[in-house]
Amino acid sequence: MTRRIAQLIPGLLLYGVADAFMIRAAIGVDPWTVFAQGMSLHTGFGIGILTNIIGLAVLLLWWPLRQKPGIGTILNILLVGPGIELGLWLLPAPEALWLRVLYFTIGLVLLAVASGIYIGARLGPGPRDGLMTGIHLRFGTPIWIGRTGVELTVLLVGWLLGGNVGFGTLAFALLIGPLCSVTLPLFDRRWRNDARDAGQATEQPLPVG
Repeated sequence: MTRRIAQLIPGLLLYGVADAFMIRAAIGVDPWTVFAQGMSLHTGFGIGILTNIIGLAVLLLWWPLRQKPGIGTILNILLVGPGIELGLWLLPAPEALWLRVLYFTIGLVLLAVASGIYIGARLGPGPRDGLMTGIHLRFGTPIWIGRTGVELTVLLVGWLLGGNVGFGTLAFALLIGPLCSVTLPLFDRRWRNDARDAGQATEQPLPVG
């Protein structure tokens, strides 16, 4: 447990710093950060603290969905926001387009690495991930439909509130899955074993007759 918590905490802080890189790039961010940005413009609160508040609000939605949070869920709510604020404090805002694209690329790769680290600790899903699985288990909705519906909703609301939707938002949607499929096996032995077993299964000859 100590080793897993020692893996979880830096993973969550790194996740926040990765978000900060993409925010500073200002070419579009993921749907939940778009929502936090829009809320920030209207409340005056920082994006980091709003990320914490939104995470807590999402966690409250777990109750009717009969989901149970883990230590990782609580630490996710507490640490990702401060990681964002730390990153925004450390990183200057770039002006040149090439540098903004570089910031976004660094942030996207770091976020995939951070996801591999904290998910690999296996101490409970983040509040947003738990919401998707809760919708699936409670209503039988396919996970991709629940996730797409929720993220499109928060994206639309965030955009209407003034959040930054752009090329980076599309790039995030297209690339984060493939990148995480690379990073998850690096930090979780069970993912490596599953991938190895799947590979061996495809190599087995099909039965004849």
